[in-house]
Amino acid sequence: MVLSFSPGDLVRARGREWVTLPAPREGVLALRPLSGNENDVVVLAPSLEISSVEAARFDLPEDARSTVQAKAALLADALRLTLRRGAGPFRSAAQLAFEPRTYQLVPLLMALRLQVPRLLIADDVGIGKTIEAGLILREFMDRGEVDSFSVLCPPHLVDQWIIELKDRFGVDAVPVTSGSAARLERNLPLAQTLFDAYPYTVVSLDYIKAEKRREGFARACPDFVIVDEAHACVGTHKGKQQRFELLQGLARDPERRIIMLTATPHSGDEEAFARLLSLIDQDFGTLDFDSARYRERLARHFVQRRRVDLVEGDWHEDRSFPKHETTEHAYRLSPEHLAFQEAVLDYCLSVVSKAGEQKRDQRLAFWGTLALMRCVGSSPAAALSALRNRAANEADRLEPQIYDEDGDDEDAVDIEPSMAFSDDPALRALIDQASGLLEANDPKLDALVSALKPLIKSGANPVVFCRYLATADHVKAGLRKAFPKLIIESVTGELTPDERRDRVAEMALEDKEEGAQRILVATDCLSEGINLQQLFDTVVHYDLSWNPTRHQQREGRVDRFGQPAELVRSIMMFSPDSAIDGAVLDVILRKAEEIRKATGVTVPLPDERGPVTHALMCAMMLRRGGHKQLTLDLRLEDGTKVMEARWRDASENEKKSRARFAQNAMKPSEVAPEWDKVRSLLGSPEDTRLFVERAMSRFGVPLEKKRNVYIAHVHALQQSLKEKLEQRGLEKSVRLAAAEPAPSGTSLLTRTHPLTASLAESLVEASLDQEALPDLGVGRVGAWPTAAVSAMTRVALLRVRYKLTIHGRKEQLLLAEEAALVALQGKSIVATGEDVRDMLSTPATADLATIARDRMINAAKAELPDLLAGPLAAFVEQRAAELVEDHARLRTAAGSISRVSVEAVLPPDVIGLFVLMPGEM
Repeated sequence: MVLSFSPGDLVRARGREWVTLPAPREGVLALRPLSGNENDVVVLAPSLEISSVEAARFDLPEDARSTVQAKAALLADALRLTLRRGAGPFRSAAQLAFEPRTYQLVPLLMALRLQVPRLLIADDVGIGKTIEAGLILREFMDRGEVDSFSVLCPPHLVDQWIIELKDRFGVDAVPVTSGSAARLERNLPLAQTLFDAYPYTVVSLDYIKAEKRREGFARACPDFVIVDEAHACVGTHKGKQQRFELLQGLARDPERRIIMLTATPHSGDEEAFARLLSLIDQDFGTLDFDSARYRERLARHFVQRRRVDLVEGDWHEDRSFPKHETTEHAYRLSPEHLAFQEAVLDYCLSVVSKAGEQKRDQRLAFWGTLALMRCVGSSPAAALSALRNRAANEADRLEPQIYDEDGDDEDAVDIEPSMAFSDDPALRALIDQASGLLEANDPKLDALVSALKPLIKSGANPVVFCRYLATADHVKAGLRKAFPKLIIESVTGELTPDERRDRVAEMALEDKEEGAQRILVATDCLSEGINLQQLFDTVVHYDLSWNPTRHQQREGRVDRFGQPAELVRSIMMFSPDSAIDGAVLDVILRKAEEIRKATGVTVPLPDERGPVTHALMCAMMLRRGGHKQLTLDLRLEDGTKVMEARWRDASENEKKSRARFAQNAMKPSEVAPEWDKVRSLLGSPEDTRLFVERAMSRFGVPLEKKRNVYIAHVHALQQSLKEKLEQRGLEKSVRLAAAEPAPSGTSLLTRTHPLTASLAESLVEASLDQEALPDLGVGRVGAWPTAAVSAMTRVALLRVRYKLTIHGRKEQLLLAEEAALVALQGKSIVATGEDVRDMLSTPATADLATIARDRMINAAKAELPDLLAGPLAAFVEQRAAELVEDHARLRTAAGSISRVSVEAVLPPDVIGLFVLMPGEM
């Protein structure tokens, strides 16, 4: 007879007991050892086994080893920490390597309430959109509803997604880019696509948008897709049109789950916003934005929170974000630098005046002037590079470079632009003048050193953003002379994305002495793609960004969720002697700040840059003086007015959008209680810390505490455990943080941390297998007197298994597990959960004589069958009913019934049985 097994059943195969897991296909069994972890899973075909696979029971053995109170409490904590397949509505909670903030759970709850989740998450920069999307993905994976996915993102974000998925969610994905796709496809069968072979992928939008790949991807695309920087997929630009066509094709499948992320969903462009929303539901692209009925319908799919909403509103949590202090640091130019600026500006304006009436010639002259003046304001090194660069094919690239608007498919360009001016003696004289300044004292660099000295003294770790590569090299050399004891590196476009990430990581490794400080000099190639909050807490804008969005992106690398510092500083450097600095501050940055204060977000510059160019030229000429007639001749005042009017219109549209679509449908009181239930079952971060402290002491290697950091000397642990940790990447001494944000050089100590998991698994294994770590003496039965009880109380440590059935598009039968503590007096349950944990953790008041201890243990064992058939079975059934209610409450969508049913597997596994006797304090 062939037996049929389902997830949660116990079986005996290959001489040991296993618990069955969801099988990958019919005809095979996926099995996990009862004393093992998720990495010990095997898949076997019963028909091919030498010995048949049989049903099994998990009984408390007659010769179960006895233990003492402290080890019994440790075993209870270890069991709770080993379980990964949660039974509650947040099934993924046990798999997370961090403690999510309450507000970050809102998109997950919204997704759970939709038949086919399609969301636009439009939270501000630094709030944690990646985390919010990852929570949705991990939850649906653990519910068995997602077995493959693709993240679509700009190429510079691919590596960041790979790292975040692995480090925070335990998901190993492969990158699909122009550089990796051919390698991944090599040796695949003709009938198998890359996405069949690799179900978890992070895909470069730049690579996949091409028409020859777009169609193939549409056919092979998983039915769960995350789209990062979704605003880059709508618009008139050719690349954006290609992306939109790609997403539009994917969205035609009504069953495909799509989670889109953007910090700038609207930006004053209602047409682009409507196109973005049409990817959620085609109707959303045409419905009336002002309709209350439309807003109510959209609110189920759209969530948008500003930083201020989470810092000051109902969602406020202590230390969700650091405070942000912004200052301006003015410096004066030396006579030599001022003379050079005047000479360059005179030269540029002479070129502008000769441009004639042709609009294209005027535009090229304007762009050339602004580009060169920007290099002059950056550094003599950047100016010299630009003056010497005579490439003739750069004219069409000047405008986007000026406004820091690099293409969506490429990194920020930090090479100095070539000029559209012809070579002549006056230009050669400027080159000689710039060469001379390289040997002179640099007042801007001196001002930077002056601004950094008090910050460094206070313990700050700054990132200095420069616009050009030559400037970054110049600044790095100057700072190394000024601060010889600090770790100072630079990251520029000369490095590949991998080399940039490695350079930043190496700075953390170099920080071997506690309190060592670092300065990073970077160009805007680092303003996206690599988060810097763990290493740096200050941003210096050595060169002002001419793009408010880029300006915010720079600061967002440091000022974001997970920043351990309580205060983040940003400093804008400028010279009142500089015509270009003043023009940019007045025309762009200060106006952008006014708009940000009014709307709560940064609104990009209007798409049409002609008026902005005119406004900057006007401001620069008027600051310079003596060129009013030229200003009038070119009618530049009109440009200033047009630019301000269009930016004001965009700002008003953004404010209207915020008022229409602000996410107010969900309150903290709806979210927090659900997560609190999870924490009580899985343990809080503090519970995890206490467990690791106690376990390391039990293994003879106590944690060493230094300030807010714990050091685990894992190299001193016994050989079997040390080898297990080495396999998980832990060697020598490991620096741990007990709470987020984790300081630089530490890892957050969570229930999924390799140290926590290895200790917990080893303790459970030692209790179940007497030959495993016998010196620990961790047993499954015990008896002792304690002040925690006033009558004889029996405590059962249970591992409870449930069969969860997800009634969705396809029915899924899943295994769920919980650790439970139940206290009984006679046949009545008197306490459960944390109350029993407190009983078990209360120290014994005395040692019992061996004969007395054994008598009480044997009496408890004798009554165990009746308890399992009676009160313990009732407890497990009641818990299953509660789980059904919990799932129903979270999964209900538009009045539908629960989509989850829960069946308890009886009897529960008795991991431990302990007798507590009344004892005096």
